[in-house]
Amino acid sequence: MSTATPPSQAGIDLDPLLQMLGFGAALALLALGWLLWRHRGAGTPQRLRALTLLTLVLTFDLVLFGAFTRLSDSGLGCPDWPGCYGSASPLGAHAEITEAQTAMPTGPVTHRKAWIEMIHRYLATGVGALMTVLMIWSALAVRRLRRSDPAAAARIAPGWAALGFVWVCLQGAFGALTVTMKLYPAIVTVHLLGGIGLLVLLAVQMQRHDPQPLQLPTALRRAAWGVLALLVLQVALGGWVSTNYAVLACQDIPTCQGRWWPPMDFESGFTLRRPLGHLPDGSVLPFEALTAIHMAHRLGAVVVLTALLAFGLALRRQPGAAGPARALLGLAALQLLTGLSNVVLDWPLLAALLHTGGAALLTTLMAALVARSHARQHRSAPRAVLDPQLIRT
Repeated sequence: MSTATPPSQAGIDLDPLLQMLGFGAALALLALGWLLWRHRGAGTPQRLRALTLLTLVLTFDLVLFGAFTRLSDSGLGCPDWPGCYGSASPLGAHAEITEAQTAMPTGPVTHRKAWIEMIHRYLATGVGALMTVLMIWSALAVRRLRRSDPAAAARIAPGWAALGFVWVCLQGAFGALTVTMKLYPAIVTVHLLGGIGLLVLLAVQMQRHDPQPLQLPTALRRAAWGVLALLVLQVALGGWVSTNYAVLACQDIPTCQGRWWPPMDFESGFTLRRPLGHLPDGSVLPFEALTAIHMAHRLGAVVVLTALLAFGLALRRQPGAAGPARALLGLAALQLLTGLSNVVLDWPLLAALLHTGGAALLTTLMAALVARSHARQHRSAPRAVLDPQLIRT
């Protein structure tokens, strides 16, 4: 008789929670130890800047590894949360995983998929621990520097760090829901957007720690906000394509299924409250719905790439903005190439990962540009560098 918990019955098991938190703390301590050694002799503001940058880089790694977890079908490699069959690692769940893999060799639970899923969780707890340190250290540093060095205190943003801590906690909650609700598409998409949002928050904090004001005309600053909004919407559409496995609904370019406007069911495709592959009534999601999801993202890509091209060319003509403009245009080209590769090369894993990474980098870069364009305005105002609460984005 089977003793392993079937994936359909597994849920939240808090027994390994302390061990999982210990893994996260250990990863954070290793990163902090390296950072403090590398920046020995530096002041608190410089160390906080380095910690923010380190957290940003590790968060990007986490987003990319999360995409790998999803694309390798490893999201349910451990069907409970936060551990794996009640253990803190797949080693402790070896018997249960073996039994599940024997019953379904290509199913959701295998040893390889379990390790991929758990590594993603270890990275997430490590980032969460670093966000906690960043929040506490920022608050203490502002309190200590406010009298001795008000200009340095003004560049530390404890409010942003606290928001990042709350955000990463919500990310953890959505990560749990991703598993317990069996890859519910809306939950998985929000989880992806949450990771991108955390990158945006950290990018804004970097601009506070290392101000690089960028003077832009009012129209171009407004355009930057518009491009950022379009990017977020396009990332959401891309996440919806990926979480519904609709990439291969169209396997030709520029047409889809040999037609410019194939049969599509937008109502079913964009019904948010439904399980993976099914409609709310339990019936199978029609192929026309997958086609609608794919085409919405494809049409959105035309709009966003056009906006990025126009904005990048206009930005390149601004003093001191040639570098960011080239990076923006280069990333837009990467997105176009990897997006085309996903379709014509039958969704290769490398192209899919690069596409997700490019989207994350594009959104982070645009958020940093918006923050830089507004930083110039604040610095022209009296006491802007003295008031740590004066943050307007």
